[in-house]
Amino acid sequence: MLLGILPPSLRIQGRILLLTICAAGIGGTFQFGYNLSIINAPTSHIQEFTNETWQARTGEPLPDHLILLMWSLIVSLYPLGGLFGALLAGPLAITLGRKKSLLVNNIFVVLAAILFGFSRKAGSFEMIMLGRLLVGVSAGVSMNIQPMYLGESAPKELRGAVAMSSAIFTALGIVMGQVVGLRELLGDPQAWPLLLASCLVPGVLQLASLPLVPESPRYLLIDCGDTEACLAALRRLRGSGDLARELEELEEERAACQGCRARRPWELFQHRALRRQVTSLVVLGSAMELCGNDLMYAYASSVFQKAGVPEAKVQYATIGTGSCELLMAIVSCVAVERMGRRVLLIGGYSLMACWGSIFTVALCLQSSFPWTLYLAVACIFASILSFGIGPAGVTGILATELFDQMARPAACMVCGALMWIMLFLVSLGFPFIMEALSHFLYVPFLGVCVCGAIYTGLFLPETKGKTLQEISEELHRLNFPRRAQGPTWRSPEVIQSTEL
Repeated sequence: MLLGILPPSLRIQGRILLLTICAAGIGGTFQFGYNLSIINAPTSHIQEFTNETWQARTGEPLPDHLILLMWSLIVSLYPLGGLFGALLAGPLAITLGRKKSLLVNNIFVVLAAILFGFSRKAGSFEMIMLGRLLVGVSAGVSMNIQPMYLGESAPKELRGAVAMSSAIFTALGIVMGQVVGLRELLGDPQAWPLLLASCLVPGVLQLASLPLVPESPRYLLIDCGDTEACLAALRRLRGSGDLARELEELEEERAACQGCRARRPWELFQHRALRRQVTSLVVLGSAMELCGNDLMYAYASSVFQKAGVPEAKVQYATIGTGSCELLMAIVSCVAVERMGRRVLLIGGYSLMACWGSIFTVALCLQSSFPWTLYLAVACIFASILSFGIGPAGVTGILATELFDQMARPAACMVCGALMWIMLFLVSLGFPFIMEALSHFLYVPFLGVCVCGAIYTGLFLPETKGKTLQEISEELHRLNFPRRAQGPTWRSPEVIQSTEL
């Protein structure tokens, strides 16, 4: 509808850019959200299958605590695979380019879908574990390369909004996974292998659409040194307008990177010129997962049951969580270029801390005041809304905006590795945290939200409306404040003719 009011050249540009966003997203962060949420619906069915398989092999059922451990392993193998994928993303992005890496990445999805689809017939819960590891690898690669690809392909004025589309596809994947997992669809006790294997559909859609869009212009010029291919990609993405200014900016960045090789992940920690960028990446990348939001999708049923929601209504309440994040991801995509990155991050984490505090109080008073059940559920939705408006999308674009072309792939690897390690640890430990802390289960995550808001307010620079070269220059001044001040002023020498 909006494209219809634009001039023809801008209409074509908008269509190509929109196709690029959708093609990268459907097999990228959509897959991450989808596979994060679909595991929630067949929880009891997979646990029963694991127990039955073990009993058929050994003649004895598994104890309850081992069933819980096996289930937490199945859930947590996904972020472990994501860690391997994040480490693989940097070399892939440099060697194959951004677009080809996303295409090749679908190999893991196809293998995982085959394992899921035949796991029950083979009587092997190990196939589910291996499949979860493989879809995790796929998610780890795409979550690092997709924001890099979109951030490098978008015009300066839309870079934040385009990169934030990764959060929209994550939320959309979460909602779709929750809907497909309904008992009326693939949430039936007999259909769970098909539910897990349905990750193949987004992968096929990406394989069909991504070859139709251009490679990242920055990669083509700076990494490959192909000026003609870069110009052709820019023309497809920007239309037939004047590209001289943008090409000049790219040439400036290319000159700044001239003679430099792509940095390795460990080298980021050795250079003082990258100190603030790396610190921001480590703190905020860790906070995004340690704030506990993503656990709401893998363990949504358990959380809602803990809050007192009737079991028959849990699956519908779970869909509401994904819908909330999708709504706020769309809102933040519009707001990020108006309000800036810092405001959205500070506001998101501060609100999450607020709702987490009320949620804890509501759980503690649940036995005395039955109406606090509704307050606890409302706080879950409000916390997810707060996460969606800032941390969900802004964190993902930090590696793209804070680092130059030579350090960006390594930065994405570090950020992705940290996020997946944290998600693995909290996924593995969350069932035991629920058992140990009971009504106070959200308190550790609440502290993380407070720390995330404070760090952003004190140390993260604003990047709204700036070119990547301008951001690099500003960060260089922040990392070397004394050099940025210039030479110290000295008064002229005074020659005194008398002692007085």
